[in-house]
Amino acid sequence: MIRTCSACGAQNRIPAARLAQVGRCGKCKAELHASSSPIEIADVAMFDALVKDATVPVLVDFWAAWCGPCRMVAPEVKQAAATLEGRALVIKVDTEKLPALAQRYQVRGIPNFAVFRSGALTTQKAGAMRAPELVQLVS
Repeated sequence: MIRTCSACGAQNRIPAARLAQVGRCGKCKAELHASSSPIEIADVAMFDALVKDATVPVLVDFWAAWCGPCRMVAPEVKQAAATLEGRALVIKVDTEKLPALAQRYQVRGIPNFAVFRSGALTTQKAGAMRAPELVQLVS
């Protein structure tokens, strides 16, 4: 994963296992905060690496651009990611771009939320949820 330093603009490569931790910019040594916003998943390999290597729980939002409830829940997912900063990662999987992941986890309706711990699926729930419910799902 690449994180941009807010102080100098340098691009910093962050291993998946360290996304929930505070780090330092390789160029200016400024603090790089833990991930506090949802991470868009680009491909299946990225998803697998993130879920497998994360040292904290991972909340997955399975969604699609055409889904009205998914668009309505997006601000709640963003708020949950900010609340869970340093305690969990929040990732977004577009089921239209990555149907193999939706099929793997038997996502039949969206939005659909799943929680992974140590690479294993522990909880999955379909339907729109508010930020406090998403945080509770992870806890």
